[in-house]
Amino acid sequence: MPEPILMSATDGYPLGGFQWRHTTAAGHPRPVALINSATAVRCHYYSRFADYLHEHGWDVLTYDYRGIGESRRGSLRRLDADWIDWGQKDFEGALRYAALNFPGQPIDVVGHSIGGFVIGLAQSAGRIRRIFTMGAQFAYWRDYMPGKRRGMYLKWHVLMPILAHALGHVPAKRLGWMEDTPKGVALDWARMTPRFEDSVRRGARTPDGGPEAAALARNFERVTAPILAVGTEDDPYGTEAALDRLLRYYRASERRHLCIHPQDLGLARIGHFAFFHERFRDVLWPYALEWLQTADLPAHFPGRMTLMPARSTAGVDEVTEDMAPCTD
Repeated sequence: MPEPILMSATDGYPLGGFQWRHTTAAGHPRPVALINSATAVRCHYYSRFADYLHEHGWDVLTYDYRGIGESRRGSLRRLDADWIDWGQKDFEGALRYAALNFPGQPIDVVGHSIGGFVIGLAQSAGRIRRIFTMGAQFAYWRDYMPGKRRGMYLKWHVLMPILAHALGHVPAKRLGWMEDTPKGVALDWARMTPRFEDSVRRGARTPDGGPEAAALARNFERVTAPILAVGTEDDPYGTEAALDRLLRYYRASERRHLCIHPQDLGLARIGHFAFFHERFRDVLWPYALEWLQTADLPAHFPGRMTLMPARSTAGVDEVTEDMAPCTD
């Protein structure tokens, strides 16, 4: 059974979460898996997948970003938090917690949706051994699935920022969308452009006077762990274009992009969230497990694989699409 834990973000903000820890030592350093949630999704959602990793030898940590679930402290109207805080302060704090409380154990990271993006914002991201992501992207609207793009644009890039400005947060739970969401997070999502560094922390400067957003983009090169990024053809958020856009920032890592068509596995649909449902324990989870165990995949795997070698010349500066009107 998992036990509740409390860890600190780098600025001291208390983060609630859970840990699955073995009581007996392994014959070699046991890996610890850290699970990063999607935007405004509670860490409870990943408990069954955490159980699965624990059963296969990992110690596991889950946690909620500030303002969400176990890490919500009072009214969100008074919380100044954005996606950058979730990566620089919260995920970084979780990494430090793992290193301190599981000394000598390799750290693997599982990132769902924005949970794959915040990895690159952490100063200690170089500690990570292996990374598995599902539907990981940073919500640039032109990357959404064409048939659903118009409705998603209106919901997340028009209505959501209106609510954020009017109410000081987004009451998403009342609307049946997700957990209530801090204003800064909602605005980061709503105004995202082809290069995330053009969208966040506008005008902010580093201590040496340089633009903070440019430094954030460079920080992604701290990540050297091999990455398996899985997407599905029926994911309206995590399309091939969206996953590749994020993967190009991780150019110091060897990156594998596996695109799965649900019908290849005899499934009607998977979408953006269902990968972590218990019903996929025997169908999809073994691919994540194999990757985290060996940094490789079985000889026979579903879908189409694209390899992006480390230090690819397709760097961050080449993501240069323009901002055109919203069309399907």
